[in-house]
Amino acid sequence: MNEPGSALVEQCRRFSRVEPPPALQALSHHLQRRYGEHLTAILYYGSCLRGGDPFDGLVDLYVVVSAYRPASSNTAQALANALLPPNVFYLEMELDGRTLRCKYAVVSEKQLQRHVAPGCFHPYFWARFAQPMALLYARDEPAAGFIHRQQAQAIRTFCRKVLPCLPAAFTVADVWRQGLRLTYGAELRAERTERADELFRHHEAYYRTVTPLALAHHPQLSPAGGVCYQADLSPRQRQWARMAWRLRTIQGKSLSVMRLLKAFFTFEGGLDYLVWKLERHTGVAIEITPRLRRWPLIFIWGLMWRLYRQGVIR
Repeated sequence: MNEPGSALVEQCRRFSRVEPPPALQALSHHLQRRYGEHLTAILYYGSCLRGGDPFDGLVDLYVVVSAYRPASSNTAQALANALLPPNVFYLEMELDGRTLRCKYAVVSEKQLQRHVAPGCFHPYFWARFAQPMALLYARDEPAAGFIHRQQAQAIRTFCRKVLPCLPAAFTVADVWRQGLRLTYGAELRAERTERADELFRHHEAYYRTVTPLALAHHPQLSPAGGVCYQADLSPRQRQWARMAWRLRTIQGKSLSVMRLLKAFFTFEGGLDYLVWKLERHTGVAIEITPRLRRWPLIFIWGLMWRLYRQGVIR
């Protein structure tokens, strides 16, 4: 697949220009000091980007670095990130008498580029970077350009992977609603089934702008009137796509467990964050027993299995 077109890159640039609140600027300055010359860019997304209060819950950031080893505290940390990206860290700051909490994931330029490319099987990175993100910091203009190209490539990869799972006639809304449901299903997530609809409605202008650019010149697509497309895909292509998504689901849930295990070593308060996240998304109260807090790596599995059987996570 060719590099994403300049029009799509430009739209990624345009939508990423969001004026951050002062609290996020404070986080940015802290991370700039932490990573120094190895820092390429910082992006924020999620509820904070959707207009939420940064002090309500946890701010989600992506920290892109030039390479893992020089940006890591030690070799083991760098190796863990290289083998199973991203490493996730917790950051807490006091601002004007209020506590600002942040979760940030670290990924290298090389791995970001690899994991949003069309050859990347699992959607962990290309599903996230295809969605709206705001550029909080970039080292310089070439670094910003690199980020926007990866965003544009992630959008193209997302659309092409989802396309065979859509009806023969589909709309932009179908692409993202179905695609988000598929990618949620490929991980251990607690999102409600209607979550994909909510996200599309909130960022509808973004999705309606970037999707036609991502699908432009696709050899098996043609306009079907209005905002619809017609896909000329063979039954075999659709069958292979369904099989691929079943494999992504198996692979993704296994990777989610491995990332959870890794987070206990890289994420201070990882158990409390996991429980808070599940309760926030599901409304189900989860008790952290003394035994679980003392030996989380041993007893977390029983909790996860119980939540899975109850349908809290899928």
